[in-house]
Amino acid sequence: MGTNTQHSKPSTSKSNDSKQKLIAIAAVVIVALLAVNAWLLYKTTQASKVQATLTTQLDEVNVLQEELNEKYYEAKSELDALKGENIEMNALIAEKEMELKDQKDRIASLLRKGGSLDDARNEIAQLNQQVDSYLAELNQLRAQNELLAGENSQLTQERDQISNDLSTQMQTNATLNEERALLVSQREQLTDDNNQLSRKVNQASAIKVTNLVINGQKTRRSGKSVTRRSADNVEYLEIQFQTTVNKIAVVGKQEEFIVRILNPQGETMTINSLGSGTFTNEETGEPMLFTTKDVITYEQASDTLRFKWDTGQAFSPGKYTVEVYNKGFKVGEASMVLK
Repeated sequence: MGTNTQHSKPSTSKSNDSKQKLIAIAAVVIVALLAVNAWLLYKTTQASKVQATLTTQLDEVNVLQEELNEKYYEAKSELDALKGENIEMNALIAEKEMELKDQKDRIASLLRKGGSLDDARNEIAQLNQQVDSYLAELNQLRAQNELLAGENSQLTQERDQISNDLSTQMQTNATLNEERALLVSQREQLTDDNNQLSRKVNQASAIKVTNLVINGQKTRRSGKSVTRRSADNVEYLEIQFQTTVNKIAVVGKQEEFIVRILNPQGETMTINSLGSGTFTNEETGEPMLFTTKDVITYEQASDTLRFKWDTGQAFSPGKYTVEVYNKGFKVGEASMVLK
């Protein structure tokens, strides 16, 4: 019994040591596990915080993206509403829309790439300011265009009114010109008729002459003139005629009688210093030379007129013709032959 008691004490001591080792190991393990758990809890907490931060940032990104899209499409809608029939205005609006789209794409790219949200917010604020600036500029331009359109409309109305007035005036002028042309034609016709009538009256009132004679004359030493038929003996020509009574002719009016002496060659004998000149033949309307003329006061009675044509030159043989005109019409004619 005594021997067994001595051998059991060492075994018990060893057993206790093993327990203590196990307890120590377990404590270490437990401490390690606690440390691991603590680390895992820390990491989990940190991950949760990061996740919460990322979630918050993602939410803010989505909110900013939605705000960006909303602002862009709202601005585009407002810009589209300003479009109209003005081609230059529409081109300017399209240019502004392109600039806004570029700015919107730049902000969207910044959000996708995880850029600074503050920068993105600043960009969106600048976009809003840019939109307001564009709208103010375009509204001002539209107001100016509307003002110009109103002025153009008024100018167009005034132009149309002027055009209508001008057209009316042109029609009136055309009518007046037609009427004037008609009046001119009628006046010309009336003038022509009057001229014809006046010509007929003048012709009817022309005072015819009678007893028209032409003689070659020579002055003797005694001073008496005698008639000669030989050209060598003729010193001058004497023309004599009597006026007839014309009831149409005006009493007391000065009547002019024009004499033409035609030489054997049919030429009118003229010397300006002796009173020769030109007159208008009313039957032909052509100017004619005349030899001499005289004026009397007509009293509707027979008057005798004498003309002396003394040129101081010799006369050639042949036929000499005398024509007498009154009011431009031939009222008498006679001839003679010098041998």
